[in-house]
Amino acid sequence: MVQFLKSQDTGELKVLEKLEPGFKVFRFEKKHGFIFNMSEEEIAELKKEVKAAFDFVKTVLFKRECDILILDEIMAAMNNGLIDVGDVAEVLKNKPSDVEMILTGRDAPDKILELADYVSHNVCKKHPFERGIGARKGIEY
Repeated sequence: MVQFLKSQDTGELKVLEKLEPGFKVFRFEKKHGFIFNMSEEEIAELKKEVKAAFDFVKTVLFKRECDILILDEIMAAMNNGLIDVGDVAEVLKNKPSDVEMILTGRDAPDKILELADYVSHNVCKKHPFERGIGARKGIEY
């Protein structure tokens, strides 16, 4: 799995360590705040980090170094202009047929939806956070 826009410690990392010892997670970004709080210089640096991550994705994919490749939060990277939708679409069109790709995030661009085999949309109907309950150990982190 290659994670985009994640540099902080997250709950999924702890879960993955317990589930599958051979599962690899790659991150290319330094710790940044939210994009809406970043300067133009910080965004330019983040863009370079996202490009490095995507270049890594292409290398892993076309060398067939895995049979499933997850691009975690790639939609957010595209939607924030950090990576071109056309570049992601091109990789999807040309990926080896024996490698499955899973792209996560909200608001998938139409071009990506057209190329997808499966599309799922999770909608939160109710969440404890709405009642002032913070993240709980073992649940959200």
